[in-house]
Amino acid sequence: MTNAVIVDVVRTAVGKGKPGGALSGTHPVELLAHVLRSLVERNGIDPAQVDDVIGGCVAQVGEQSLNISRTALLAAGFPESVPATTIDRQCGSSQQAAHFAAQGVIAGAYDMVIACGVESMSRIPMGTATLGKDTHGPSVRARYPEGLVNQGISAELIAAKWKFDRDALDAYSAQSHQRAAAAYEAGYFDKEIVPITVENAAGEQVQHTVDETLRASTTAEGLGGLKPSFYTEEYAARFPEAQWVITPGNSSPLTDGASAALIMSEEMANKLGLTPRARFHSFSVAGDDPVFMLTAPIPATQKVLARAGLGIDDIDAYEVNEAFAPVPLAWAHELGADPAKLNPWGGAIALGHALGSSGTRLLSTLVNHLEATGGRYGLQTMCEGAGMANATIIERL
Repeated sequence: MTNAVIVDVVRTAVGKGKPGGALSGTHPVELLAHVLRSLVERNGIDPAQVDDVIGGCVAQVGEQSLNISRTALLAAGFPESVPATTIDRQCGSSQQAAHFAAQGVIAGAYDMVIACGVESMSRIPMGTATLGKDTHGPSVRARYPEGLVNQGISAELIAAKWKFDRDALDAYSAQSHQRAAAAYEAGYFDKEIVPITVENAAGEQVQHTVDETLRASTTAEGLGGLKPSFYTEEYAARFPEAQWVITPGNSSPLTDGASAALIMSEEMANKLGLTPRARFHSFSVAGDDPVFMLTAPIPATQKVLARAGLGIDDIDAYEVNEAFAPVPLAWAHELGADPAKLNPWGGAIALGHALGSSGTRLLSTLVNHLEATGGRYGLQTMCEGAGMANATIIERL
């Protein structure tokens, strides 16, 4: 079988996903073009050899519409002969892009492909893409007559089911910031972050190199003072089990960012004199209850481990997206995972969650962590809207 290998993976440092955030003045096409251009330049490849660019983006509307992956590669100066497509598997969009890219290599359809993702939540706020319309239709409403819920309510239901109280969630969230700050201090993110020039509030051109969402001084005690985000009388009546423990402090922040991975066959890497950093070992996707919505990483992980013939203890690091603190905590409880291996350099609560970019962002951190620690296997998984998840196992080379 042809091995699909990761030659490189890069990302921007993220910005706060609101007006005034570090990347809010940068068009999302330029964000994605920057990581595409950086990937080509730092590996010395001819972009004409790229068979396809597969990008993830969730809010494909406004500035992010009309196949932003193709627009971005043109902005990056790629030859017009290079095609692209943009996909949406909600928060797992760029992880799915990496799956499609690697699977295309394994199938023999590609020799070299870029998987990438972008999201500008400051310029295209969450919910914009619905245009205020009903996205469910009568059949879905009939199947779920009480109504589907937003992800914050799903996080509340997970916290209640697995009995995670506010103290546990805030302690985990503070740890995410502390781990990320320690990783920055050690220079662990230097290899994955490509500086991008932005204009600051004073109108000056500056280099953005540090995730703006990280707060190194965060403590569980400080987070304890924040108010619940999703309480309403209507939801409280419907879900009396909810304890209303989800706050801005134990949720991932709104975020801008872009990321990209250079994926090719092992033969192509050897032909070009490039050194593969990891190979794709196994893949899975799974669906679960769309009301609980965020629990699908559990069956997705069980499925990918079974396909890989590995146990959870064989994995050296787990990147489980921190959409909300209960998500990785419930995952770890069900899988019997070692908490020391779970998001060891911090997760999305500290490092941000730029929706369409997050899958390849997690991949960049996972590859770098395995290299820094000498680990062999890494697993990443991502909860996704409507109750889905991707899971990926990579092997360091």
